[in-house]
Amino acid sequence: MGENPAMPSEQEFEEARAQFPVLDRTAYLNAGSMGPLARTTGEAMRAEVDRDVLDGRSGTRYIERMLELRAELRRRLGALVSAEPEQVALTGSTTDGCNIVLAALDLGPDDEVVTTTDEHFGLIGPAHASGARVVVVPPDADRIGEAVTARTRLVAVSQVLWTTGQLLPVRELRERTGLPILVDGAQSVGAVPVSAEGLDFLTISGQKWLAGPDSTGALVVADPERLRVARPSYFSRREHDPDGSFAPWPGARRFEHCWLATGSLTGLLAALDTRPSWAFERAAEMAERFRARLGDEGVDVIVPEQRATLVSWRVRDEAPADVVARLAAAEVVVRDLPGTDLARASVGWWTSDQDLDRLVDGL
Repeated sequence: MGENPAMPSEQEFEEARAQFPVLDRTAYLNAGSMGPLARTTGEAMRAEVDRDVLDGRSGTRYIERMLELRAELRRRLGALVSAEPEQVALTGSTTDGCNIVLAALDLGPDDEVVTTTDEHFGLIGPAHASGARVVVVPPDADRIGEAVTARTRLVAVSQVLWTTGQLLPVRELRERTGLPILVDGAQSVGAVPVSAEGLDFLTISGQKWLAGPDSTGALVVADPERLRVARPSYFSRREHDPDGSFAPWPGARRFEHCWLATGSLTGLLAALDTRPSWAFERAAEMAERFRARLGDEGVDVIVPEQRATLVSWRVRDEAPADVVARLAAAEVVVRDLPGTDLARASVGWWTSDQDLDRLVDGL
C-alpha cells in the first residue's frame, strides 16, 4: 500500500481509519447513502448542542458566530471543487440544489430538459415539477447530445450514476451542447476529484462521501446573478420591504433557503478535516480491488468504462433486498436499488481489505 507515493503506509491508513468507530465492528459500505461519522465530527456536533443547552440560541454573539460558520463552510466546500466562496450556497441536500435551480429557470411545457434513465428522483423529481418536458435517454454522452433540440433549455445529469457508478463526462457535455448543465454531484463530490469549472450548476451532498452530518450540502452556481431567486428565505435577502420585495445578497448566498444548525455546520467542517491527502487515490484503488475480487468469485459485477467508487452487481436467484438483509446480519452494510436487480457497495478511502473479505464471505 505504501509503494505508490500517493498512497498511505499501512500505519497511516489504520490511524486515519480509526477515526470512525463504526468501522471497528462493521464493514460499512454505504457512503453512497450516508457516510460513516468520525469521532471528531460527532464531538463537534455534541459540543454545539451542549453550547445551545447552556447558553441558549439567541443573541448577537450567537448569530454572528453562526454566520461566520456558514461563511467558512462556503469557503471550504468551494475550495474542494475549485469554486469561489461567492459561488457557493449552503443547502440541506443535493435535492435542495436541484429544486433551487429548476424552480428558478421558469420552464414551461414548450421547454425540454434532457436527462438519463439512471438518475435519482432527487434530480428527476424537480425536473418533472419544473413543468418542462423531460427527455430521458440512456446514460451515454452521444445519446445525450443527440437528444438536444431547439427546445432544450437544460441538460441535467449526475456526474456519477447512483445505480452503477458510471462516470459521465459532464464538462464535455456542456461544451458539446452549448447548453446550461445541472450536475448532480451526490455520488461524485468527495468520492472522486471534482471541479466546478465549466459547469453552470453543481450540487454537493454533505452526508455521503464527505462523511458529514445529515441534511447538509451545497449548490455551486457559476454566475449567481443570472439565476432568479425562486425560493427566497430570510437568508436570501440583504433587506426587504413590507410587501415582500427584497434585495438579495450578492453571490450564491442569495439561494440559501434553510437554517442549518450550528452543530451541522461545525460537524461538516470537522468532517472535512478528517479527509487525508490520499483519499481519492485510495478510494479508486480499493474500488478496483472490489470489482476484481467480486468478478473472480463469479459475481456479475457492473464495470462501466469510466467509473467511480460505487460498485454494483446483479443479484441472481434471490431478491436484492434479501441479500442486503443477509449481509446486514453479518454487519456488512450495502444497499439494494429499488426497481432493479442490483446491489451496491460504496467503497471509500476508509474501506479495508478486510471489508472486502467480509463482503465476499457474506455473498
